[in-house]
Parts: sequence; structure tokens; C-alpha cells
Amino acid sequence: MRRRCLKVAVPLIAATVVALAAANVVVDHNHRTDFGRYKTYSWLGVQAGSLWQDRIMSAVDSQLSSKGWTKVPSNGDATVSAMGKVSEKETLQTFYDGFPGWGWRGWGGMGEATTTAIPEKVGNLTVDIFDTPSKQLIWRATAEQALAAKPEKNEKKLDEAVQKMFKDFPPPAKS
Repeated sequence: MRRRCLKVAVPLIAATVVALAAANVVVDHNHRTDFGRYKTYSWLGVQAGSLWQDRIMSAVDSQLSSKGWTKVPSNGDATVSAMGKVSEKETLQTFYDGFPGWGWRGWGGMGEATTTAIPEKVGNLTVDIFDTPSKQLIWRATAEQALAAKPEKNEKKLDEAVQKMFKDFPPPAKS
């Protein structure tokens, strides 16, 4: 019985750890926009902690460059803006004492469940791309991810999140 529980529990725990490590990314765009006409871009700015402004800009520049877009000092076909912030949210962790004796479906024994709220810092990043002449938003991506205690790990998480944001960029043209 114990082996059967371990066979089920270990993959579930591993899947949970992988899911928590990956950034939650959401991408949306104006479906009437022909992204094929954009070749250059300029930065409007980056709002983030002073050390993170350059890191965010560099990560986005790397992705746009890999997609064939060229950065120009001003008046690009598109204008890019980014905002990064750190927020705090609580994660609930529940520990079950007495497993597998939950008193559930005929299992014997009494068990207790203890739930604890654990605060964690979460990094949030929003990247917007505007059509420069009309100043209309044409593309937006947001990423949210739990932060690590070490800045080096967070820098790697930033790069991975931005890479995930631009995975399917530019959006395909509607036919």
C-alpha cells in the first residue's frame, strides 16, 4: 500500500514543483494588426527597480532582435514599453497528519490537517508594443512568477519568462 501511495505521490509532487517554477505568461494582441509591416522599434521606457530596468530592456531587445526587429533610437515602426514590479501573495500549504488514515471511504484512523499561509514575493512583468504613428496598443504580454532569494536566479527567471512571452511572436497574419 505504501509503495502505491509513493508511486502516485512522487509524480504529483514533481509536477507541482515544475508548475511552480515556470512563469505564468499571458499574451494578447490586436487581431487586425499586420505584424509583417513592423521592422523597427524604439523604447518608450521601462518602469522597474533601478537594477532591473536594464535587465528587462536587454531581455526584450534580445527576443525582438531574434525575431528580425531592429532597435532604433526613436520613431521606430513600433514603440515598446515595459513595467516590472514585485508584489506579495500568500500560498496555502496544508500538511496532513496521519496519512493514509484520513477516515475517508472506510479507511480507519483519525488525521489532522494543518494549513499555513506562507507569504512569497512574486515578480510581475508587463511588456506592451504600440503602433508608433497611431499610438494604439497592438500587443501585450504579462508574466508572473515566484521570486527566489538569490538575484542571479531571478535574472535567469526573467530571461525565461521573456523568452516564453515572445515564443510565438510576431503573431501570424489573419488570412
